[in-house]
Amino acid sequence: MPKKATKKDIEFIKEHFLVTYNDAVTELEYKNDYELLIAIILSAQCTDKRVNIITPALFQKYPDTLSLSIASLEEVKELLKSCSFFNNKAKNIIKMAQSVEDNYESIIPHDIKQLIKLSGVGNKTAKVFMIEADGANLMAVDTHVFRVAHRLGLASGKTVEQIEEQLVKKLKDDLHIFHQAMVLFGRYVCKAVSPDCNNCALVPVCKSKGRFAVGS
Repeated sequence: MPKKATKKDIEFIKEHFLVTYNDAVTELEYKNDYELLIAIILSAQCTDKRVNIITPALFQKYPDTLSLSIASLEEVKELLKSCSFFNNKAKNIIKMAQSVEDNYESIIPHDIKQLIKLSGVGNKTAKVFMIEADGANLMAVDTHVFRVAHRLGLASGKTVEQIEEQLVKKLKDDLHIFHQAMVLFGRYVCKAVSPDCNNCALVPVCKSKGRFAVGS
């Protein structure tokens, strides 16, 4: 069984994340709710860097839900072709725009239940949107959060839902900060391959330390 973080460990982790990542925001580039939601949808199984390369041309041609709702599917696919699963994502963002036009008066809803009714928007996407747009006290679990939670002993679940439940229970407040912190920490420090343990401030409470030593 993997070791679990103690209450003292959790306080140490929380303090580090709150101090280091207090002002952290998504690395996706956007100017409004429309651009933010599309960027999040496109980022599924695709890097933020790639999404930021793709979206300027997309947003220039389709600056709002109205223009995107009547867009040519083939033209949108062409703009998204360097993005993973671009065929499905092109269909989804057009349908999303149509739904926002038809049901929400051209305004992206700020409600989890309404957001997940939109095409291409699942539970995680909706929560990431709410975290970024409103600083909502929510936890969204992506591959980085999943990995960091396990390595630090904050969670032991095997599914995203289990990890999310365990993190919410242990961290409780400031979840929007912890989500952003764990994403960035996982992306640049606690990487999937060759984590930068030598420059990690959380080594004293890490439950995976030693696993990534040279030659191990």
